[in-house]
Amino acid sequence: MAPNDDLAADLADERRALADLLESLTPEQWQTQTLCAAWDVHQMAAHLLAPTEGSTGLLLRLMVRSRGNVDRLGLLVTEHFADLPPEELVARIRANAEVDTAPPFVGMLGPYTDALVHGEDIRIPLGIVDDRPPTRWEPSLDFLLSRRARFGFLPSAAPALTYAATDLTWTRGAGPRVEAPAAALALALTGRAPRLDELVGPGARLLRAFALR
Repeated sequence: MAPNDDLAADLADERRALADLLESLTPEQWQTQTLCAAWDVHQMAAHLLAPTEGSTGLLLRLMVRSRGNVDRLGLLVTEHFADLPPEELVARIRANAEVDTAPPFVGMLGPYTDALVHGEDIRIPLGIVDDRPPTRWEPSLDFLLSRRARFGFLPSAAPALTYAATDLTWTRGAGPRVEAPAAALALALTGRAPRLDELVGPGARLLRAFALR
């Protein structure tokens, strides 16, 4: 398979894993606040479904309502699907796992990274340990350190550091070194606080400050 085919297959695998996770949750857990302040687990599931089901007509209507604001558009699309019951959200996420639409500019790495990061947004508040292989984070780390991540993922360029994943043979960048497990690096780059204590090295302080900006 071509690299993009590999990524599409990995994205489908992540979506199925998210469907399995959501299906295992209790009604109370579905109401738990995620790491995203605007969404509980139910709303997060709606957000994860939206890219696989939003028709062009729907997106155009909501884009008009959002007045071109990307963050506002994301909230409106999520609200559109949030009325669905949990069992239907799970069924649709699983059924649409292989949808391989690549958004403009960010390409397939956008929804792929979204699935990985939002999976942690759900698991961490629920105290669920993610035992999936850390290698799946490598494409997302490369993406988050690229200029493309400035569209919807990072508000500004990541700090000029040497990034090293302690559970992968992966190192990128130049400057003060910061080390952590791959997932912890990705969460820090996307502004999540829960695993910042795992960052070590002379660049750790700068990355913590970036995450908490």
